[in-house]
Amino acid sequence: MATVASEAPTLDAARGRLRELFGFDDFRGVQPQVIERVLAGQSTLAVMPTGAGKSLTYQLPATMLPGTCVVVSPLIALMHDQLRSARANGIAAATLTSADADWRETLDAFRAGQLDLLYVAPERASQPSFRELLSAARVSMFAIDEAHCVSEWGHDFRPDYRLLRPLMDAFPGVARLALTATADAHTRADILVQLGIPEDGLIVAGFDRSNIRYAIRHRDNPVRQVADLMRAEPGPGIVYAPTRAKVEKLAEQLAAASGREVRPYHAGLEPETRAANQAAFVASEDMVIVATIAFGMGIDKPDVRFVAHAGIPKSIEAFYQETGRAGRDGDAAQTLMLWGAGDFAQARQRLTEVPEDRRASERARLDALAGLVETAGCRRAVLLRHFGEDPPASCGNCDNCLEAPGVTDVTEIAQKLLSAAYRTGQSFGFGHLQKVLTGVPDDRIAQRGHDHLSVFGIVGTEDARLLQPVARALQARGSLVATEHGGLQLGGDAKAILKGEQSVEIVVPPPSARSRRRRGGEANPIGDPLFEALREVRRELARTAGLPPYVIFHDATLREMAAMKPQTLSELAEIGGVGARKLEAYGQDFVNAIRAHE
Repeated sequence: MATVASEAPTLDAARGRLRELFGFDDFRGVQPQVIERVLAGQSTLAVMPTGAGKSLTYQLPATMLPGTCVVVSPLIALMHDQLRSARANGIAAATLTSADADWRETLDAFRAGQLDLLYVAPERASQPSFRELLSAARVSMFAIDEAHCVSEWGHDFRPDYRLLRPLMDAFPGVARLALTATADAHTRADILVQLGIPEDGLIVAGFDRSNIRYAIRHRDNPVRQVADLMRAEPGPGIVYAPTRAKVEKLAEQLAAASGREVRPYHAGLEPETRAANQAAFVASEDMVIVATIAFGMGIDKPDVRFVAHAGIPKSIEAFYQETGRAGRDGDAAQTLMLWGAGDFAQARQRLTEVPEDRRASERARLDALAGLVETAGCRRAVLLRHFGEDPPASCGNCDNCLEAPGVTDVTEIAQKLLSAAYRTGQSFGFGHLQKVLTGVPDDRIAQRGHDHLSVFGIVGTEDARLLQPVARALQARGSLVATEHGGLQLGGDAKAILKGEQSVEIVVPPPSARSRRRRGGEANPIGDPLFEALREVRRELARTAGLPPYVIFHDATLREMAAMKPQTLSELAEIGGVGARKLEAYGQDFVNAIRAHE
């Protein structure tokens, strides 16, 4: 528990506490800048990528400042995961949620000044009764997690977040720390205003997750495509599917195709089943979960080795956030997005359901996602430029950088396809247009006189194979838009393409992806009996304590143990990630396992 000090703790003191609690010798990235401001009582917005250690920037200061840090977090499951990790490191923490039976003990501990951290949801934090509770004890700081939810410009706006500023304004001497991994420049500016943080309090760490490999493919056989990824990545994985029915079906198919444990997760499952599946995934070292996008924000699992999308995400920000759930431990991880033209057609139709004042920004987000899908260049560069960065032209760790695809100018074919859509009345689907363009005799075509159009039979055999990928590309960019009856009509820049003012290029993927060594993190030592023995010790300790294995130690810590082979507790304490609390609780078990292999 924090002790009262006459002046703000120093950053050097924070480094000492870092070693003691978390077992690390120094901070990473912008952590020291954020923590220095927090310790000085200065309000801050920290934009840090997933896996950069956002939670440490408030957990550590909370143990050094007098009073309790109030953490506002959007999901109960996320709070409980963070609670486990905080307590495992010896931090006095509690949650105040509808799922907590010990709420009376939590209130007593808070009023008595016995908590470093108190986690609450925004819905509770905005209630007058919660403000009264905070007045009964000392608050050291406010930490607002997933702060992009406060902005209507953000990709996950939540009205309850707008009620947080009045709460914090009632405690004028208490600093605020807002945290997010996904906020473009417009969203960042709005967060500062909505949470009352000065402009000089903005710290942007950058968005690059260099350990993640990005790959995007047209969806032709999703079961095979995802199963191939599962075979390449034996660790835990998340597969996102767009609907509950597709989640159920894909989970069953992937289990049969891969032989691995695969479970579904969506809001339609019985609460007990859903909770059990999530708990099993969090505790597992190799399970795959197929889920709707409701899954993932509520977990703090660092060892996810891959994230796959069986359909397009809602936006480029959602893609960044969801893929960011892979490789949070810093080790190499892979992502795969599978897409079809229908995905973009449906997404553009859904724009009509968005409030008019937000429609333009949502359309821009979808266009940005289409640009990421269509690019023949570096995926990471497209992603980072969207967030306002100036990245190198090539990252060397995405599908296009590792094996450059061919690019074909298909402007003439696109013009023919658009012309066919226009001349047939903009009410027929691709199959009909394809028959018209290739001159296929058909009763339906003859009945409508489409065999007498100037576009009938103007696409030869060589170009006919490109019609479908051209149609996909035109739908992705919004040049062809699906009607509610399944027809295709002109939209976006279609007229500019027809006039020759805009060109169209498509990416031709390489025939086969060659296997390459993953970048961004060291692979676990395959076949090393000591490393496997340490993993077994971790599993047993996790089972006994009722914790996920990663809460005991991350893989990186076990790798260092296997390499350094510490023989005593004092030597083990030098390993990264071994703090005082974990050394005392688990150290002897690991030292014994290491000695047994000498």
